[in-house]
Amino acid sequence: MTAAPHQDALDQVRAIADAVLYEGYLLYPYRASARKNQVRWQFGVLVPPAFAGRATGEQDCAHSEFLLEPGHRATLHARVRFLQVQARVVEVADTQGVYQEVPSATVDGIYLSTWDEAVEREIDADLPVTGLLAGEAAVPFSVPGAVSTEEHPRHRDEPGVRTVRRTWPLRGVLRMRADALDGPYGGLRLTLRVENTTDWAAGDHGRAEALRHAFVATHTLCHLSEGRFLSMTDPPEWAAAAAKACRNDRGWPVLVGSPDRADTVLVTPIILGDYPVIAPESAGELFDGTEIDEILTLRTMAMTDEEKRQARATDPRASELIDRVDHLPPELLERLHGTVRYLRGVTAKEPPTCTEPKPEAPWWDPGADASVDPGTDHVTVGGIEVAAGAKVVLRPGRRRSDAQDMFLDGKTATVRAVLSDVDGETHVAVTVDDDPGADLQDAQGRFAYFSPDEVEPVPGDRT
Repeated sequence: MTAAPHQDALDQVRAIADAVLYEGYLLYPYRASARKNQVRWQFGVLVPPAFAGRATGEQDCAHSEFLLEPGHRATLHARVRFLQVQARVVEVADTQGVYQEVPSATVDGIYLSTWDEAVEREIDADLPVTGLLAGEAAVPFSVPGAVSTEEHPRHRDEPGVRTVRRTWPLRGVLRMRADALDGPYGGLRLTLRVENTTDWAAGDHGRAEALRHAFVATHTLCHLSEGRFLSMTDPPEWAAAAAKACRNDRGWPVLVGSPDRADTVLVTPIILGDYPVIAPESAGELFDGTEIDEILTLRTMAMTDEEKRQARATDPRASELIDRVDHLPPELLERLHGTVRYLRGVTAKEPPTCTEPKPEAPWWDPGADASVDPGTDHVTVGGIEVAAGAKVVLRPGRRRSDAQDMFLDGKTATVRAVLSDVDGETHVAVTVDDDPGADLQDAQGRFAYFSPDEVEPVPGDRT
């Protein structure tokens, strides 16, 4: 039986979606007792409305807007994915046979620990785009709660030990609407909203309890049967203003899949660039994505046997991770040490003229070339010479989509230097004017760097 077209497309990007789903799920050193594993679930958390109303910064919905050019009979398939927290409690029977919760227990040499696991959930919806143009479509969904008990074998005189797993019911709604863009070019703006509508009385409960009624690592995959989605960081010129006007809260849309197609979008709580991929050198998920695979792998190898025993008992995924690292072949470890993704050839009809470096100065020393002076060199932008001291407006995103740079869009900055690298590329070093630490950054030489096409000279400035 042939799979539906959207299923094939979504299967191709599952690795990226799973990386988002489990980002920060479990942090090194992968033990339940580790302090940083006591405060989990940081990305894409949608709490129940009663808890969101406390103004603690937690929200009950994620709102995203992005652009598309659908075919005449296009259908939009949306798949909402998240983790449902599952409490895993180890219980030991007392002398009266009454079970009591304990942090951990050992049965036949196997270490058991109380821990919050997670269960993957997916909600699918197929809607014709023409229907979304007619008005908002609301797709309610629910996830039931469940309780299961696992008895552990014991000897005759030992107390009973069991593991109880429990999830609590969840309710939510997926809302979608399409609106035609102004102007002669066509195109639509899609609004997608995921809401947690779980009816739960928060009372005096804290975040740990609220998480059991929350959607965790919430993200949405959207596939268009006909047509294409537009990049939010590099849209065509006619759609640039519409893309900039889109509002995205707790969900950022990026193109995923094959770069020669644009029919699938991942709305992620983690800012990514278009067409992200999993590094082929990675041997498997390490969850602690703020670290480098090689560092985490070496650190995990260095854990003691007791630490590994506790880590294995924390979560089945931790156990799999420890076993994988323990048996990682040397040649795979070597692949993590460094990889060149591509080599760019540099050619020129006429080699650049430069002063011969002094024998005592290495080629990379700025003082080796007397013709270069970052403090006085300039670059022409829009017919205006930009040099140290000039005022510019920052316009990142034309050539890259670095998250930190995107936050500086529209900011006024002061040029501190114009630099050239060994490949002949020019870079404009700046400090942001409304940054209270700009003077200190200037004194320390800590600048933000942009390409000439990512800055606009301030009109009238002749500094």
